Parts: sequence; structure tokens; C-alpha cells
Amino acid sequence: MSADFDVAIVGFGPAGATLACLLGAKGLRTFVVDRLTGVYDKPRAFAMDHEIMRVFQNIELAEALAPHVAPFSASEHYGANGQLIRRLTMVDPPYPLGWTPSMVFRQPPLEAALREKARETPGVVVSLGEELVSLAQDKGKVTLSLQRDGGTREITARYVVGCDGASSTVRRILGIKHEDLGFDEPWLVVDVGVNAGGAAKCPATSAQFCEPSRPTTFLIGVGEHRRWEIMLLPGESPQEVENDAAVWKLLSRWLTPQDGTLWRRASYRFHALVASRWREGRVFLAGDAAHQQPPFLGQGMCQGIRDVANLAWKLAAVLQGRAGDALLDTYGAERSSHVKRLTATIEHIGRNICERDPEKARIRDADLIALAGGSVKSVPRQDLIPPLDCGLLVPQAAAGTLFPQPRVTVQGKKVLLDDIAGNGLRWVLGAQADAGRVAALEAVRLSGARIVQVGGEGWPEADGIVAGWFTRHGAIAALVRPDHYVYGVASTLEGINALATSFDAACRI
Repeated sequence: MSADFDVAIVGFGPAGATLACLLGAKGLRTFVVDRLTGVYDKPRAFAMDHEIMRVFQNIELAEALAPHVAPFSASEHYGANGQLIRRLTMVDPPYPLGWTPSMVFRQPPLEAALREKARETPGVVVSLGEELVSLAQDKGKVTLSLQRDGGTREITARYVVGCDGASSTVRRILGIKHEDLGFDEPWLVVDVGVNAGGAAKCPATSAQFCEPSRPTTFLIGVGEHRRWEIMLLPGESPQEVENDAAVWKLLSRWLTPQDGTLWRRASYRFHALVASRWREGRVFLAGDAAHQQPPFLGQGMCQGIRDVANLAWKLAAVLQGRAGDALLDTYGAERSSHVKRLTATIEHIGRNICERDPEKARIRDADLIALAGGSVKSVPRQDLIPPLDCGLLVPQAAAGTLFPQPRVTVQGKKVLLDDIAGNGLRWVLGAQADAGRVAALEAVRLSGARIVQVGGEGWPEADGIVAGWFTRHGAIAALVRPDHYVYGVASTLEGINALATSFDAACRI
């Protein structure tokens, strides 16, 4: 059944704009609508990781974003008596995905760059200042009613994705409820542009002050940007603590009004929520429309970008006739499970930070130090982020993990693997694999995956990242999905053939 567009996206924030870029790059007719016309000029999201920067690399935005991104400093957690109880850092170089594992960024210019890229992408149509009023779906398409200045029009799309934020209109229209994961705490978020004197007064690293009297987070952003997240105490009014005098009083431990400029202050309830379902027929939820979580690992925007990277290639495969509709059901299964497991980790950290009982806080501190073996060790943030554990995967230890992105040598230059191998379905072969025999396998040819070899007769890598990865997993080949998650690995030609056959069968259902 014909439709105006292949996919309509409601919401043009980071998740919606990234999805538009990914879909347009795959040749899909894509429509994006947002009731707002401009980018919000103050920061909200603060951090991202190497998986997300790899997605931005894949849509050719990494270079444009570079001036607005910086490495995330270590985050040191201090206990009830001011002692160090935990330190979160990054994995050491060489970096497994080719990018700094943890980063901070300026949201307004990042969001503006994403929007500009989406507008420039062939096949993408953007409509701003227009609002979704209703939608209705039948067997072949979804009809969206849109309103601007009192006038209404309709457009149709074969699928719709709601990326329209925590108060999602799409989710409301579908009647989808939240599952409450059990975290609800009031906090004040304050962003400050510090001057040189103010910067010198601030802690040298990001910090969590896990003090029962007033749990507080301090974060070092790009350039002069500093953020405080301050827990509100019982009886405190969010409105009262947002005025200038109250904010500076809360910051007085670190700064005076002469040390910088208040950029933003906003009261939030830090929630842990996930949609009870992520799909209703031809309509999907993604980003904050599908989930909310406390900010203690800086994963809010990351989760939304993971959502759309997962969904984009599956929509393309179905719309282009390479997969059955059931493939789209794996989106909600994979992402809901991942969100819940990561949120459980974040909640655990958050509950430790938010402990208000002094005796329990001292016990917490002793337990964390004892768990670390008596002295605080650095824990990479990436160790806390789980792999996929269900959906389009085979039951192997490597399946559901992110395949690394090494720097390989091409014509004498070192380049990131995705820049020459792309981000489609790939067979990545290790140095020991016979690429010619793999290419001759009928099941491999039917899978339509590109064959890429790192080492051996293929591209030499600079740091041995892929060679080490294959050794750890006892494999010579990995079938890597377009979102960079591993479907499965094989140690023999027969195993490669079986893996290709199972992937084709799973997609054709």
C-alpha cells in the first residue's frame, strides 16, 4: 500500500535527528516533524560514550562535533567523612571503538549539527513548528494528522517512530504506560560558565559528594562549563531553590557570584521509567519517549541513540524486502532489556549516592572499600554497561557485545575501520581466516554481508585490537550487525556457514 513516506519521525531532538540521518543514508523516504522550531540554547544532556560517537562517525559528523566534545574526567566519589570510596574512569588506550571511551559535550551545537546533517541528507523532509494531533494506522500505513497555526493536514508513512521526549504525544495517543523501576528523587541541576578564577576553585576532577547532609554531583564539561546536581531535602520547594540567591548559596562551598555566570538552573525528579511496550503495530517509541533514568552514569542521551541505531537498520531491512516484519519485534525486546539492566546499575549507584542516614552511609563507605579489596581502584565506566542479552543473537559469550573498531592501514594511512568498511552487515575475518574460501560459501553470499579482513591478507591494524578480540573468543570470524553488535562468531568454515544460515533464517521470519 503506497504512502507518502517510508518512515515518519515525531521529534527532532538528538535521537530523532540521528534516526533521520541513518534512515536517509539507507535511501528511505523520511519525514521529521517537531512542534518547536529551534534548538534549545542551554545544555541538558551532558555526556556520551564511544559507542555513540561511532554512530556519529557513521553519519559523517565526527569532524563537525570535535570542537564541542572533550574527554570525561575521572569521577571520584567521596563518602560520609570525605574519604574516597569509588573512582570511575575510562579504559586505557588503545581505545576499543576508536574514540575516547567517555566524553562530555555541548548539547546546543551538537544538536544543531545533527539537524543540519539531517536536512542535507537526500530523502529527508523536515517540518518544524508543526504538531502531531493524532494518528491512525491500518494494515499498510500510518496516517498522521498535523497542525500548524490552526490549520491541519495529513501525511502517511509505512512506519512511525515517536522520538518526542518524556511527555511523548505518540506514547499518549497509543495509550502506552510506564513501568516504574522504583527511583524518584528531587534534584536541582545548575550549569555555570566559570571564569579562570572560578575554574581554579573547583575540584580537579568530576566528583560525587555522597554526604548524608546534601548529596551533590560535580561535573567538568567542555571549556568553561561546570555542572552541579544537588539533591533537594525534604520540605524544600523546587521553585524557591531556583532563584539566584538560593542557587549561589548552594554553590558557596565552591564558588561566589564573581567566579562565573549562571547558565541554567532546573529542578527535576530523577526517575527510572521504561515503556511497557515499545511497539504498537507500525508505531515505535525511542529515546526519552520510551525510557527515563537517573543521570548518575550520563547515559540518558546515549540510550536514545542506541535505540535509533538498533531500529534504523531493521526498518531498512524490512522496508527494502530483506527481512520479515518480525525482525522489528527484536527492537523492543533488545532495547527494553538493555535499558532495564543498565538502569538497575544506575539505580544502585544512585541509591548509594542518595543515602541520607549517616550510619547507613558510613556502612556503605566501608562496604565499598572492602569490596575493592581495601583500597579504591579505578573502575572503567564501560565495565558497567551491559551487552545485549536477547533478540537477534546466537547463544554465545561474544554475541551481543560491540565489535571493536581498530585503526587499520590503507595506502600508507591509518584510518578507522568503519570509514572504509562501512556500517552495514559485515563478516569481519581475523588474520587466520581464508577470505577466498569464506567468500565462496553459498550461505555467506546469500546473507549479503560485506566481507572485511583485518590482518592476514586484509588491512593491517595498528594496535592488535581485533587480533586480541578474536583470540579471546577463540574465533576466526564474526558476523557484525549494522549497529556494531555481534550476532555471533565462528572458529571454522563450517561454523561460518551455519552462522550465515541461522542469520538469514532469523531475518526471514
